[in-house]
Amino acid sequence: MPLNDCRIIDLPRIQDPRGNLTFLEAGRHVPFDIKRVFYLYDVPGGAERAGHGHKKLCQLFVAMSGSFDMILDDGYKTKTFHLNRSYYGLYVCPMIWGDLNNFSSGSVCMVLASDYYDESDYYRDHNEFLQAVKANS
Repeated sequence: MPLNDCRIIDLPRIQDPRGNLTFLEAGRHVPFDIKRVFYLYDVPGGAERAGHGHKKLCQLFVAMSGSFDMILDDGYKTKTFHLNRSYYGLYVCPMIWGDLNNFSSGSVCMVLASDYYDESDYYRDHNEFLQAVKANS
């Protein structure tokens, strides 16, 4: 199942009394070539983000500040990840429906993506996503 391929990636940390540093390298820490970076911020309390799936896109989600929950759905089961450390990245493979919620005040969610924005790669209707999952099984 694709949901089993989604996982937390422990990113390198260099701890220093002056402040810590974390870095990411495509091919070493990120399991894909990075073609796009975007981030979510100023999310109002109670708001939800994402609410879609991707046909081919791979992503890595990082809570740069604050925390949020990511609920992943592969069409058969769901799993919730609580992201609250800037040195953890959640790898999300294709054919996973994702919902983001429970944003803390001041949270920032950075997303690394394996490809450029392409609207045709999105499933925006959950029932359409479920039909595609069943058809690909």
